[in-house]
Amino acid sequence: MNQGKKVIAVVVTYNRKELLKECINALLQQDYDNCDILVVDNASTDGTKEFIADELQNNKVHYVNTGANLGGAGGFNCGMKKACELGCDFIWIMDDDCIVHKDSLTELINADKELKEDYGFLSSKVLWKDNSICKMNIQKRKFSKWLKDFETNKQSIAMASFVSLFLKTTIVEEMGLPIKDFFIWTDDWEYTRRISRKYNCYYISKSVVTHKSKQNEGASIATVDDRLERFNYLYRNDVVLYRREGLKGWILLYIRLALHKLRILKSNKTDKKERINIINKAIKEGKRFYPNIEYIA
Repeated sequence: MNQGKKVIAVVVTYNRKELLKECINALLQQDYDNCDILVVDNASTDGTKEFIADELQNNKVHYVNTGANLGGAGGFNCGMKKACELGCDFIWIMDDDCIVHKDSLTELINADKELKEDYGFLSSKVLWKDNSICKMNIQKRKFSKWLKDFETNKQSIAMASFVSLFLKTTIVEEMGLPIKDFFIWTDDWEYTRRISRKYNCYYISKSVVTHKSKQNEGASIATVDDRLERFNYLYRNDVVLYRREGLKGWILLYIRLALHKLRILKSNKTDKKERINIINKAIKEGKRFYPNIEYIA
């Protein structure tokens, strides 16, 4: 039965075909059925399209290959733009390891009605595989304050991750797309903060999804053992986010950097100087980094 306004779930994927299949099938089994799925494949090399061939036979499932790995930021930029072209009232964005529950979307739609469409974005409660709160997807109540109460519904928030973020298409058209030049990291914080600076935004505890990430924690430059160079994106992009907040933002950024460097110094790593140099170089680059915000034509 058609239940009203059209939703397109945008799922960005890269070389995680098993999780993607699980993600798609969970989306297809929701209570709210007026929802299409747009798979944005960042040029996977693991046979993703062939692996989900059965799912692609469903007329609700659309597929686009970006032709290159654009990172999460580029993938969501591409997917949200394509969703607007396909036509929908809402865009629901998530990673390929986000597994929705049967009523996840229903509760977001209910919140939309209760709020009388007066909001910038809605964000679901995100659990990890053991049903604890997924630490890497905790929302921020204010720019510098984390959400701590995960049970109260419709709390005002300022920032959220791209794991079950719900937006009206009109908001995307007005506020633009995620910054594709970020490639990875900070794209979700920057985008949601861009919106919350103008509109009230809300945490919807009744809408629950499961994030099947490998670990229940984010990557830290003080603890990881490989691919240190990727952290250049994190610290460079953070400058863009914090700079927009003015003097308070700069103060918070340098406090954050000091804490991260302290963690490195207290770690047992033998390449502490290299790790600190990555941060310093990225911040320097970030001060010259003024990426464009792209809007729907």
